[in-house]
Amino acid sequence: MIYLNCADKELSLLFVDDEEMRKINRHYLDRDYSTNVIAFSMTEGEYGHINPGILGDIVISVHAARRDARDSGISLNDEIDFLMIHGILHLLGYTHEDTGEGERQKMKKREKEIFYHVKGYEIE
Repeated sequence: MIYLNCADKELSLLFVDDEEMRKINRHYLDRDYSTNVIAFSMTEGEYGHINPGILGDIVISVHAARRDARDSGISLNDEIDFLMIHGILHLLGYTHEDTGEGERQKMKKREKEIFYHVKGYEIE
């Protein structure tokens, strides 16, 4: 994570199926549907300063990643890498939900830059 200026940071990854992702999304975010990735930051909120070395948790639905990879024409591994990048950016404070178009575009641009840096090809 040197490219993101957080080489000394820690995070956890959890790979689940769509059913488990729906449960997590419903329980923690009050959204009764599955999604491809959710990130839970440990650096935000009242106690975010307690352990600044831990960024947080990223949960990825392998079922959704498989569908997204097929739809995008890329390998499952590359799609999972993209979802990890997406989750890490959320942990670093980037957002695309409940925000303006500028913030969405900023995150999307950063995702593409990092994916290209890591994988060596551009992604749509």
